[in-house]
Amino acid sequence: MSEATAPRAADGPALFDAVLQPHRSLGPTGFAVLMAVVGLLGFANGIAFLTIGAWPVSGFCGLEFLLFYLLFRANYRGAQMFERVRLTEGLLTVERHDRRGGVRRWTFQPYWLRVSLQEPPEPDSPLTLSSHGRSLVIASFLPPSERLDLAHALRRALAAQRGG
Repeated sequence: MSEATAPRAADGPALFDAVLQPHRSLGPTGFAVLMAVVGLLGFANGIAFLTIGAWPVSGFCGLEFLLFYLLFRANYRGAQMFERVRLTEGLLTVERHDRRGGVRRWTFQPYWLRVSLQEPPEPDSPLTLSSHGRSLVIASFLPPSERLDLAHALRRALAAQRGG
């Protein structure tokens, strides 16, 4: 396993290629609607506090809305990360792309690679790739059922690549 640039053996037809991304259930339209509702509620609260003479509280209503917005934006930036698992004839390559555009790459010789996952998977059970005394946890952001599906698909692809 190495973090260096993948050798030329990674080129060629892919026997298995999966791009793994964290799931985000709230799309852009839902985000806009949520922010409008929260903004209107905060504005109404601010006006209510102004009318009863508690004007300093209305500033905190605006601050609360700003904090809510910033936390959701940070959550969406985290969704820009992804992992790619690619198996070719001579290598299994895992690339982890972070939200800032950085890429880390690990390569494994597929013949010796072991894919392990507790079955049935628990929410915190890792999907681990192991070879030559080194291991890498992948797909930690996926739900347990999807990690199990990925483990089965990767094992089938490795078996087919090995000729068994």
